[in-house]
Amino acid sequence: MKTHSARIDGLGTTIFAEMSALALRTGSVNLGQGFPDTDGPDSVVDAAVHALRHGRNQYAPGTGVPELREAVAAHQKRWYGLDLDPETEVAASTGATEGIAAALLGLVDPGDEILVLEPYYDSYTAVIQMAGAVRSPVTLRAPDFRLPLDELRAAVTPRTTAILLNSPHNPTGAVLRRDELDAIAAVALENDLVVISDEVYEHLTFGVEHIPIATLPGMAGRTLTISSGGKTFSFTGWKVGWATGPAPLVQAMLGAKQFMTYTSGAPLQPAIAEALALGDDYFDAFRARMQSQRDQLCEGLDAIGFDVFVPDGTYFATTDIRPLGFDDGLEFCLGLPERVGVAAIPHQVFYDDKEAGRPLVRWAFCKKPEVIDEAVHRLGGLRR
Repeated sequence: MKTHSARIDGLGTTIFAEMSALALRTGSVNLGQGFPDTDGPDSVVDAAVHALRHGRNQYAPGTGVPELREAVAAHQKRWYGLDLDPETEVAASTGATEGIAAALLGLVDPGDEILVLEPYYDSYTAVIQMAGAVRSPVTLRAPDFRLPLDELRAAVTPRTTAILLNSPHNPTGAVLRRDELDAIAAVALENDLVVISDEVYEHLTFGVEHIPIATLPGMAGRTLTISSGGKTFSFTGWKVGWATGPAPLVQAMLGAKQFMTYTSGAPLQPAIAEALALGDDYFDAFRARMQSQRDQLCEGLDAIGFDVFVPDGTYFATTDIRPLGFDDGLEFCLGLPERVGVAAIPHQVFYDDKEAGRPLVRWAFCKKPEVIDEAVHRLGGLRR
């Protein structure tokens, strides 16, 4: 397993920025970018205010404040039975996006091939390009978005050094099953691959279990797990994330991160530490609320005539737009704000195989019920 650094190149604007700007300009209901329209628990806000008012406003350690690292280690033990040393096997990042970027830049060399589940969050491809590496997509296809195990095995070459994993999976909402994770683990072990596992939606699964790949036999020593407080606690603007795993992998990530932000969010890190210790009642209520909003949106989209793929996790639902007479998701989404006043995200920007994603559109349901109702009402105009 490699632990080297890599070079960085420049790239352009994300689809999320483009669609959010379009939504703002047209006064559209924004079901595109995945941020909730309600804040997280008051107790966590109070903890941040306390930190702000009591001298926690200077640089935090590059690895994160001790309270956060200890809370992350306790969280991994509480939910998954993973034992971590908070001094050497946990490190903070500026959100999960930076953690993933630093992990790739710290662990991947130019020319290395990285297995990625397609469709993929757009920052993955950007950072793989920054690292000078090559992405090797393994496509999850509608309607069930299951992992094609034979294609996974066939994608490995002598130049493959890592797997970039995401479960619960954005944008499809699929949650990898135990048999799929077993197959990924077998590939990693047989080929001595590092796994970088993006698990930011770990507490957003509906009726299925999230299984961290680090819990599988032989995988704890070769997996760097990335998560954050943004999605779980509805504080996406705080950008408090973390990486956990064996010390050499965490150190490789820190080797790149120290030249990115180095540190951030000093008064917010202890607040997220308190959030991680919240009782089961918080996590149960959060999941139930999101499931209710998922059902509300999916039922509304189905009634309009979309072919809806109900997700097992995340806070995104996917639809096929062809039953309504459209066949290109990018054109559909670019025209949707002007047509009916709703913004969404086209799947095809997350694919190398553009045809696989062309008719698919992602919708966020992390919105107030009245906002979802308004969006569905406006989308009803597509039938007229």
